Amino acid sequence: MDYRQLGSTGTRVSELCLGTWRFGKETNGVVETGREEAHGLLDAAWDRGVNFIDTANVYGSPHGTSEEYIGEWLEDYDREDFVIASKVYFPFDGWGEPGPNDSGLGRKHIRAQVEGTLDRLGTDYLDLYYIHRWDEDSDIEETLRTLNDLVREGKVHYLGASTMAAWQLTKALWKSDVESLERFEVTQPLHHAGYYEDVRDYLDVCADQDIAVCPYSPLAGGFLTGKYERADPDDPEAVEAPDGSRGSFDDFFDDYYLSERGWHVLDEVRTVATEAGATPAQVALRWLMDWDEFTCVPIVGARTVDQLDENVAATDVDLSDAQWDRIMDARYDPDGTLWGH
Repeated sequence: MDYRQLGSTGTRVSELCLGTWRFGKETNGVVETGREEAHGLLDAAWDRGVNFIDTANVYGSPHGTSEEYIGEWLEDYDREDFVIASKVYFPFDGWGEPGPNDSGLGRKHIRAQVEGTLDRLGTDYLDLYYIHRWDEDSDIEETLRTLNDLVREGKVHYLGASTMAAWQLTKALWKSDVESLERFEVTQPLHHAGYYEDVRDYLDVCADQDIAVCPYSPLAGGFLTGKYERADPDDPEAVEAPDGSRGSFDDFFDDYYLSERGWHVLDEVRTVATEAGATPAQVALRWLMDWDEFTCVPIVGARTVDQLDENVAATDVDLSDAQWDRIMDARYDPDGTLWGH
């Protein structure tokens, strides 16, 4: 495993980050990744050189379970070996129905949630603390000043921002600059081979400001693993999906990936995978890691150790510049417009 600088920070992280949003999460009454499985995945990730772990206060059922699993696991390890990220914004219902100040990015909620996160993780500090979303109801200066205080107190090392618009990220960076406040050093957008054009302006800001990008859902909810097949050449939404797979029940998946553009990108990923002696998933991850405009560290949410092994093996895949460009260009049809637009 190679390690890379996390944007302009002084911290180095593995080429892949382990996502833990499934830890303790219940779907239809069934826990997707229980305590034992979660600890096994964390062990396997560390054994393979992954030192970067991503969680959030609202991951798990009830909320906070993911952080608890990680905190229990960390008791047997040296905390300093790991770079741990968590998040704040969404309503937190770990103790019952959320109250009027139990969500958003106001000072009261941030202060309450960071203490809960630190307690569940069993640590004195977070390496990275994201705002999980932009808060229309909180002044960005209040949010940044509260986060700035957490850095000054040593409870947080660096600040991050998850999904938002390019103008919102720019506004926050400008406010940090003019008020001499800690700025966002890392972002976590939806970004993968089939979903670049939609976030291009956002990524341009990251490139210009030397901000690291840690994309979530780098395999497009499983679409870029190649496990889905087109069932009807005349209907991009007709798909053969494995039972229980994400594509069989997720409307967002249908809307964004089951299109002429999506299938065209997947075809190119498959072709490059054959050339490179790799799987489509490995090529899709390597394509992100090879982005040269900014540090890009994909977040992988493996369900099993076998899936994790496949993901980690992407760090050994070599793509030529021409192969990388072919995947980038696959989203466009011959007249230069986006497929399906």
